[in-house]
Amino acid sequence: MTAARMPVLFLGHGSPMNAIEDNSWRRSWAEAALRLPRPKAILCVSAHWETRGASAVSASPAPETIHDFGGFPQALFDVRYPAPGDPALAARVAELLTPDPVVQHPTRGLDHGAWSVLLPMYPDADVPVVQLSLDRARPAAWHHAAGRRLAALRDEGVLIVGSGDIVHNLRDVDFRGGGTPAWAPRFNATAKALIEARDHGPLIDFEALGPDAAMAINSAEHYLPLLYVLGAATADDAIGWFNDDVFAGISMTSVVMG
Repeated sequence: MTAARMPVLFLGHGSPMNAIEDNSWRRSWAEAALRLPRPKAILCVSAHWETRGASAVSASPAPETIHDFGGFPQALFDVRYPAPGDPALAARVAELLTPDPVVQHPTRGLDHGAWSVLLPMYPDADVPVVQLSLDRARPAAWHHAAGRRLAALRDEGVLIVGSGDIVHNLRDVDFRGGGTPAWAPRFNATAKALIEARDHGPLIDFEALGPDAAMAINSAEHYLPLLYVLGAATADDAIGWFNDDVFAGISMTSVVMG
């Protein structure tokens, strides 16, 4: 029996505290998982694993929980997300990205970009998870094309998840003065309109989108996971939005396609 085609999912993940706080974003992640077909496995492209010169996949059968942050309460460091890995899926990802090199990382665990959103979605940690790194030596078009190459996984029961933020700039926000700078919701709205129009070209060439994009994507690691999701989507995928909130320099806006 052929597995039903899985949707693709981009999640604005915000603070790692969302993994343990009871808030509307966390509840929406949990509700999204109930609406989605249950995946055989998850491939997560997180903002928090960057490599240079080659992509890498987590090939450990039992990935550890990585606490890649500081200054948060001990309760967050106590969190463990013991989802199994899937070395066979890791090898399949490398096959799909051939001839580009993909390192099979034998010990890499799950960073908070992955487990902070998957914990509310699949609290039993019973769905295998593989992470794919962001090769920052590649141009944005490569990441979109990589998503297109990985799209075959959708027909193999794999949920492709990009975890980042459409808007992520904490350096140019006046936290003392409070409020949300106008460029943040403006760029978020621009990105949403382009996604709705299935016009990925400007989203790939985001540096040409002007000063709002320059402010919203001051470091692209949180934005690039979106390009994988867009690349893996098809023209007939339905588009659904949730957690559509922008505050300070962060967008929690999330989208399911398919």
